[in-house]
Amino acid sequence: MGGETLARMTCPADVKGLSAKELALLAQDLRVEMIASTSLNGGHLASSLGAVELILAAYRVLDLPHDKLVFDVGHQAYAHKMLTGRLPGFARLRQLGGVSGFTRRGESPYDVHDSGHASDSIAIALGLAEGRDLRGSDERILTIIGDASIGGGLAMEALNTIGQRRKRRFVIILNDNEMSISHTTGAISSYLASIRTSQRYITTRDAVEDALSRTGLGAGLVRLGEMAKASTKQLLVPGMFFEELGFVYLGPIDGHNTAILEETLRSAFEVDGPVIIHAVTRKGKGYAPAERNPELFHGIGPFDPETGVPVKKPAAAPSYTSVFARTLEQEAESDSRIFAITAAMQGGTGLTGFAAKFPQRFLDVGIAEECAVTTAAGLAIDGEVPVVAIYSTFLQRAYDEIVTNVCLPNLHVVFAIDRAGIVGQDGSTHHGALDMAFLRSIPNMSVIAPSDEAELADALHTAIAMDGPVAVRYPRGAGMGVPVPATRSELPLESRVLREGTDVAFLAVGKMVDVAMKAAKILEADGLGASVRDMRWVKPLDVRGVRAACAARPRLVVTIEDGVIKGGFGSAVLEAMADEGLHAPVLRLGLPDEFVGHGDVASLLASIGLDPQGVADSVERRLGAEDARADDDHR
Repeated sequence: MGGETLARMTCPADVKGLSAKELALLAQDLRVEMIASTSLNGGHLASSLGAVELILAAYRVLDLPHDKLVFDVGHQAYAHKMLTGRLPGFARLRQLGGVSGFTRRGESPYDVHDSGHASDSIAIALGLAEGRDLRGSDERILTIIGDASIGGGLAMEALNTIGQRRKRRFVIILNDNEMSISHTTGAISSYLASIRTSQRYITTRDAVEDALSRTGLGAGLVRLGEMAKASTKQLLVPGMFFEELGFVYLGPIDGHNTAILEETLRSAFEVDGPVIIHAVTRKGKGYAPAERNPELFHGIGPFDPETGVPVKKPAAAPSYTSVFARTLEQEAESDSRIFAITAAMQGGTGLTGFAAKFPQRFLDVGIAEECAVTTAAGLAIDGEVPVVAIYSTFLQRAYDEIVTNVCLPNLHVVFAIDRAGIVGQDGSTHHGALDMAFLRSIPNMSVIAPSDEAELADALHTAIAMDGPVAVRYPRGAGMGVPVPATRSELPLESRVLREGTDVAFLAVGKMVDVAMKAAKILEADGLGASVRDMRWVKPLDVRGVRAACAARPRLVVTIEDGVIKGGFGSAVLEAMADEGLHAPVLRLGLPDEFVGHGDVASLLASIGLDPQGVADSVERRLGAEDARADDDHR
């Protein structure tokens, strides 16, 4: 568990007294431990490998937790976790009951906020700075944000506000590693690239670093900056975008040189105003496989630490993502109106092949889901058929745009919602728990939840053929092993009965259809007959199917979904029963009214009673309670 130097670290203050040699050994120890743990459990390795020296330099300057260190997204914070008392639990990173893969306030007083989604850190830090100034306190606030995240709308809004407010002792480290999850796109990325590659600036940067090394203080940097700003602005011209927003821009500097980083940070906190330090890092630093393929190691499952080759169990079926991708490409071959959009998730959403085949009909807007949805609205107005592929949890960021720009004008935009339901080790910020609840409440929106990969292909074909906004939601991981037909069919607006039974009527959607089928077999072994109806459509709900299920007079109607129980599919069934005057005992099963933590999918589903045995147990408990109630009524 960690090398000798790392083992001596109990809190951030311990880093302050280390020599340069010890710092280098500590950085090495941290990287070794990251590689060892993520090779077993998976994780966001490349980002954290690249941020080690940034964190060590911050620890040397700040007095934590009095001062505040704010991480954007949080998946670059593994070194921070190990150095704040969580090294013993790091071997169980992202496992049920283990250390989270993101910063979590409930886990440590050194974690400032619950991170997980990009571009929020600067606004969080702004709020902290406002509170500090109101209280007349003296804590220093440092934010670490990546070059992809800083291009997000929320980050830009916060930069604009901070520049106006001229917050004192407000420092941002721009961690420039040229990567988000996929390669960073957009004008901000190009702007930063021009700074990195400017020979004039490289020469000036070298002079700055030489001055720092000679003085041992930040005075050299400040002196050179003043000279440049007073004359030709050779130091600051590449950073004039940030200067015009009201920031002092320092950099670019070597983000793996702890001494330079430390001195630059000390100088930045002497400035009476907001400062941006542009630090250039290498994603995957110190681990050759991650340096060669940072996209793969951004978020990776278990792998062989010697070779970097992922360790994968043979999949019994293709993933839902790959089925979506293949189907969309096939649809696009026969329909030139189809246009695919993603938000910095080209690989994750399976659109790499589409982008290669149809480059003129593909757009990656970067970390900007609001832009993706609104751009799709513009395409729909022009007569195209935009397909917006976004993870469920990230689609939440574009709720207003879905409502106002797509659903209000009733535009034909198809939402391909990947990672619906419980996704596993990334935990509460990444589970696709809310999409059914928030989408079904919007007028004009239709929502399809296919139960297997064949249904997914048909659902996408159906959505493309429909009018108006349509969402197709599907889970992460391998399908059910159902062959995908070569010819796709449009799904009727009705459910299908997969199993007959008289005691219990399961109404299920999505991957929970398979859980219902397995639970029905468990109940059958206990002498209870259960029917299973694949509802397919969350909206419009198949009311005739609900009526038919109730007409059979089962002892219990059970709705089951992998979304939040409040306002989701089960609520829709209850609403339909109330509207139709239908009467039957109803048990709703779904994600509880709380944020589910991290762990593997099977363990999490079992922990909340959504595995087959848990479902069967819940049904039998409820039937027992109904029988007891009936006995009381007869007395």
